Amino acid sequence: MEIDLHKELKKYFGFSQFKGLQEKVINNIINDHNTFVIMPTGGGKSLCYQLPALVKDGTAIVVSPLIALMKNQVDALRSISEENGIAHVLNSSLTKTEIRQVKEDITNGVTKLLYVAPESLTKEENVEFLRSVTISFMAIDEAHCISEWGHDFRPEYRNLKNIIKRIGESIPIIGLTATATPKVQEDILKNLSMTDAKVFKASFNRPNLFYEVRPKTKNVDADVIRFIKQHSGKSGIVYCLSRKRVEELAQTLQVNGINAVPYHAGLDAKTRVKHQDMFLMEDADVVVATIAFGMGIDKPDVRFVIHNDIPKSIESYYQETGRAGRDGGEGICLAFYAYKDIEKLEKFMSGKPVAEQEIGHALLQEMVAYAETSMSRRKFILHYFGEEFDNETGEGGEMDDNIRNPKKQHEAQDKVVKLLEIVEATKEKYKSKEIVNTLIGRSNALMKSHKTDEKPFFGNGKEESDKFWMALLRQVLVSGELRKDIETYGVIKLTDQGRAYLKSPRSFMMTEDHQYNEENDAGIITNAKGSGAAADEKLMTMLKDLRRSTAKRLGVPPFVVFQDPSLEDMALKYPINLKELSNVHGIGEGKAKKYGQDFVDMIAQYVEENDITRLEDMIVKSTGANSALKLYIIQNVDRKLPLTDIASAKGMEMDNFIKEMEAIVYSGTKLNINYWIDDLLDEDQQEEIHDYFMESESDKIDDAIEEFDGDYDDEELRLYRIKFISEVAN
Repeated sequence: MEIDLHKELKKYFGFSQFKGLQEKVINNIINDHNTFVIMPTGGGKSLCYQLPALVKDGTAIVVSPLIALMKNQVDALRSISEENGIAHVLNSSLTKTEIRQVKEDITNGVTKLLYVAPESLTKEENVEFLRSVTISFMAIDEAHCISEWGHDFRPEYRNLKNIIKRIGESIPIIGLTATATPKVQEDILKNLSMTDAKVFKASFNRPNLFYEVRPKTKNVDADVIRFIKQHSGKSGIVYCLSRKRVEELAQTLQVNGINAVPYHAGLDAKTRVKHQDMFLMEDADVVVATIAFGMGIDKPDVRFVIHNDIPKSIESYYQETGRAGRDGGEGICLAFYAYKDIEKLEKFMSGKPVAEQEIGHALLQEMVAYAETSMSRRKFILHYFGEEFDNETGEGGEMDDNIRNPKKQHEAQDKVVKLLEIVEATKEKYKSKEIVNTLIGRSNALMKSHKTDEKPFFGNGKEESDKFWMALLRQVLVSGELRKDIETYGVIKLTDQGRAYLKSPRSFMMTEDHQYNEENDAGIITNAKGSGAAADEKLMTMLKDLRRSTAKRLGVPPFVVFQDPSLEDMALKYPINLKELSNVHGIGEGKAKKYGQDFVDMIAQYVEENDITRLEDMIVKSTGANSALKLYIIQNVDRKLPLTDIASAKGMEMDNFIKEMEAIVYSGTKLNINYWIDDLLDEDQQEEIHDYFMESESDKIDDAIEEFDGDYDDEELRLYRIKFISEVAN
């Protein structure tokens, strides 16, 4: 059958364009082919099976491990349809009457998506029932749960293949995951017997996320509080390794006036649900959670994710940071790193079988390498997932602390030689601590028993501190001249590469950590795209309040009603009827009908009371080409290139170029053009213009020229206004 997918996309979801690979994937599913989708969190994975399910005959079964996530998706689907039964959950929490209703809706063809946990599929009566109705396809979300190499293995997922066969021999299978190294991928395809599936792998690059790692000090609480206060009113998640730490930190944040709630598996189910809902409904700004606990939260406007403790693998880290900025707006990923934490994680592993330890150690070593690297963190992560990335041309290449403030490096060739010689001279039988003690001349019982303290090389490196040698040793481990032996739990051995280095030493650039002092939070960057300021702040506040009360009344999270970018667009376009509202970003006809009336009524009243002239051309959508130009401008202003050069590179007159920059800052993105303004206007002049805009009723340039009696020209005032809007409004 011929289906106009763009029309359906607009009708159900209000988007006029597909993201990335979505369209290809959907076509493949509509044509009943087995499909495997690897798409990072926030890449629009769920739409890949939701849209085909809505347009195909029958009911699609979606297997998902997280009850909270299912509930979220069902709420969202019900919000785009007149039929409440369009989506259902089938799990052990339902009453007999509810189960009867679900089965009735499926039989009558009302239900398009049925969400089930793998356990519910093993029940005989469910299998029997599903065999008797039309199933359009079977989607297995979070498919990495099948693989032992995945970071979230679930044994009950291993049996899915047999269950699907019992429901129907020829049901198409869709596997979806947000993280898959090549090994996990292979495992999933084999286990689901779908080696014939067409594989769609999206880029794992999330260009709007800013990655940063800071050294973890004793004062980490103060660092976390300071960071959150600099982003006050924004939603964020703080991950910790232990439940105890979650409880402590949540309390510390509360005492410091931060609206935070704890969340871990040790809390009773009622409290967990309550805390999760508080976060979703914006009654709490920050949730402090254990890394181990998978939070099924699909909140699009999480603005920061902080790791109080480094996770066990790059996959986990990618998954957890991936909860930030799903709406394409600002997302800061800040991790606090201390090697002590890694050693703690290694201790936890020491009781496990050697094979498991080996997997665990390999994953941890990658994490250390990530935290200590001086290269682009984005490049590092993408390389881990088998993807090439070029910082110069890749999107988001500059969004990373190592690129913004490159770490200092110095030559350490002689020190590396000294270190490797000590490992060799002590017969490769010591762990890191003893090697460092030998270098600085500090003895302990184990070293005394080997008479190390009597050897001529004892104290050979006392010109440097133990911290220095420890840092160097880790960097040499990462670069491969030394390795940790797992069988003997952590004893340091020379590798062939290390022996070769001793024979012919070569340059070794040692990296120093970023230093952060109290006052200078140089690492905090808040100029990701779409950081949320609308053209009309007052209306935006009213819209947010209305959204919150609508959401409370309907008992859904605010973003189910409308997402932030949609509200920002409303505050820019002032839609006063449902037809205009369905032209707003991310709002389709169904959504406009369902929630829109109160919003357009309020905007209409606001427009009338404030005597606002609505620009007809505001209703026109911006094109993709336009956003590429915007990105080009943002990136090059970030690099502090002369504005005249940026304009001429795009063949633009200065006047039009300034218009583009105005559009960028008025839509809520910061542009830091201080480097240009400082050459143009001195301090007093800047202060004078700043005060004028601060007190003025309007930001019209003609009024300003009149006020200053021609002291400044049009261009100077427009450029300063860009700085002003960027700093004050955004």
